[in-house]
Amino acid sequence: MTEVSDWPASAEVSDAERIALSVLAGDGGVAELRDLFDWLSASGERNHATARQIPLEHMAKWRIDQATGNIAHESGGFFGLEGIAVDLPGRVIPRWTQPIIKQPEVGVLGLLAKQFDGVPHFLVQAKAEPGNRNGVQISPTVQATRSNYTRVHGGSAVPYLDFFLDARRHRVLTDVRQSEQGAWFYQKRNRNMVVEVTDDVEVLEGFRWVTLGQVHRLLAMTDVVNMDTRTVLSCLPFAGVDLTAVFTGPADDFRTGLIRSAAPGAGVHSMSDILHWITDRRARTSARLTSVPLRDLDGWVRADGRIFHESGYFFHVIGVEVRAGRREVTHWAQPMIRPVGIGVIGLLVTRIDGVVHALMHAHIEPGYVDVVELAPTVQCTPENYEYLPAEAKPEYLDRILTAPAGQVRFDTVLSEEGGRFYHARNRYIVVEVDAGTVTESEEYRWLSVGQLVELLRHSYYVNVQARSLIACLHSLLGEGHA
Repeated sequence: MTEVSDWPASAEVSDAERIALSVLAGDGGVAELRDLFDWLSASGERNHATARQIPLEHMAKWRIDQATGNIAHESGGFFGLEGIAVDLPGRVIPRWTQPIIKQPEVGVLGLLAKQFDGVPHFLVQAKAEPGNRNGVQISPTVQATRSNYTRVHGGSAVPYLDFFLDARRHRVLTDVRQSEQGAWFYQKRNRNMVVEVTDDVEVLEGFRWVTLGQVHRLLAMTDVVNMDTRTVLSCLPFAGVDLTAVFTGPADDFRTGLIRSAAPGAGVHSMSDILHWITDRRARTSARLTSVPLRDLDGWVRADGRIFHESGYFFHVIGVEVRAGRREVTHWAQPMIRPVGIGVIGLLVTRIDGVVHALMHAHIEPGYVDVVELAPTVQCTPENYEYLPAEAKPEYLDRILTAPAGQVRFDTVLSEEGGRFYHARNRYIVVEVDAGTVTESEEYRWLSVGQLVELLRHSYYVNVQARSLIACLHSLLGEGHA
């Protein structure tokens, strides 16, 4: 494998090649990996966010509408919880009702990038969220809702925000609005940005410059790299024809197949065919969402200061009181969604003519802006199928859960967004299979990594769970994977 120091500095080096250099720089950058562990540990001692469950009725500054049961902040900002009825004619489960978070404002998820000795580094922070199971996690430079950065809460300013709100003075590597969990959010979007600077940047307490190689090593560890970091990293322009000059290795190993997968035109299907397939699935999907008062949802119970499904599955809506250190506000209350069980986010991959392809699912969720987005092969909570009809069970779930160890390329439990979800965790798993054992259908297609990166230049094509797995796939290009 080519060492970073062997790569010549040149104005002709593409963004994809520079990103690749950061992937290869697993250590020896501005900070050593062992120093990052010490920093995270020390940050956890200073930067806490403890959430104590309280009845929804006792949340300070939140109002429960007496007529509808809907929950909203007294300021009119932040977010609220309402009810929806979902109608999907012809589907296995044609109708259901549920609570859903409505947060119409667009937040900013931003990473600052800067070159040190020719290698791109990224400014991350050790951030504690009330819903995190384990305290601090690696977060983007900026992770803020509009209500946060306009200081509706009356707290302090968000550090480094101006680099993203006024990015014209710098180089923008990516800037795209992406969706979040469509099962729990109604049309929630965040602006995913990476802005490269050349000026000196003051590194505040709680922040560190890291290479992508270091982030990728941390990504393989349970609950260390948060969801917002993963989604921003997936949107980097990490695809191009020249990556084989940076990454070298045996012609038949998995990593080489990933490199080839990043090249333009590498997919077994053309981009025109992929776009037609997605548009066709959207056009053929009949979906109707109707607003329903939160107090009138069929099958949902409000008792003991929370809202939950009568089956005991899916999720609960709970209230929490939060005390936090080193935050814009250090004490507040809020509602949160607490999932029941650990989910499985699984991706089948295969090599077709030596090129790694991922089996993507044209997936429907009620909160999507355009009804269908590309999701991983499997995206579910297995426990729910003890209640749901057997035919609703994802087609490839058993295959992913029973895959032999030799076929598993990535397998780690990672947390979801800790600002709205309480202890929401999923097992992210990538399994390599023989392409001949999987048959494409109207809902599933094989896509190359380059095609996924191309789709990520645009909004609402690739869902947040798939974006996390794309970041996980990129991490397999580092040293030690084959």
